[in-house]
Amino acid sequence: MTVVSSSVAIVGGTGKLGSALAWRWARAGIETYIGSRRADKSEASAQTLRSLGFANVHGLTNREAASRGAIVVVTVPYDAHAHTLHDIKAQVTGKILIDTTVPLRPPRITVVHLPPGGSAAMIAQASLGPTVSVVAALHSVAAARLRSREVLLGDDVLVFGNDEAARTTATALIGALGLRGWHAGPLDNAVAGESLTATLLFLNRYYGATKAGIKLVGLPEA
Repeated sequence: MTVVSSSVAIVGGTGKLGSALAWRWARAGIETYIGSRRADKSEASAQTLRSLGFANVHGLTNREAASRGAIVVVTVPYDAHAHTLHDIKAQVTGKILIDTTVPLRPPRITVVHLPPGGSAAMIAQASLGPTVSVVAALHSVAAARLRSREVLLGDDVLVFGNDEAARTTATALIGALGLRGWHAGPLDNAVAGESLTATLLFLNRYYGATKAGIKLVGLPEA
């Protein structure tokens, strides 16, 4: 049985996805550090959650949050990705970093764009080096769905990474959100997960929805 991390840092945690993840992980009893370029902004987000009764939430700068979290989750737009990784590189050495970044190219966010480095996660691994275990995940879950009070059992998340143990740890942390994480292979496969985001955004727009996601069939329930 995989033990869920005792703490998580969400870098770029004041955005829609980061805020939704912070709420769900805090509710699951996980010590949560919300990071932002501005500490006052992250502290305001943390205070909002503490006012709901979650004393285990703290607002810090991105560097401070990355330093304190056992696992670091990056939830920034692609145009801030490279700068953010450079900013927290020293703080994530020896840790698992879950990268949710998708290389979208506004305003055409419903069209898949693959960067020269293959995927955002592959770029992250190359940038941070071998002392960091990069895992790519959470590309197929809408922030609106995470923010809702709906039960999320049955919502599936593809988890990519070169280190199986890191994928397993990330899968457990994803399970604490109420989602089902599935090992989906090495970081080379992350292009499939990142490409899903643009596809799901297209589905949302075309069908007038906001919470499109994925469910896998034919796999064991355990």
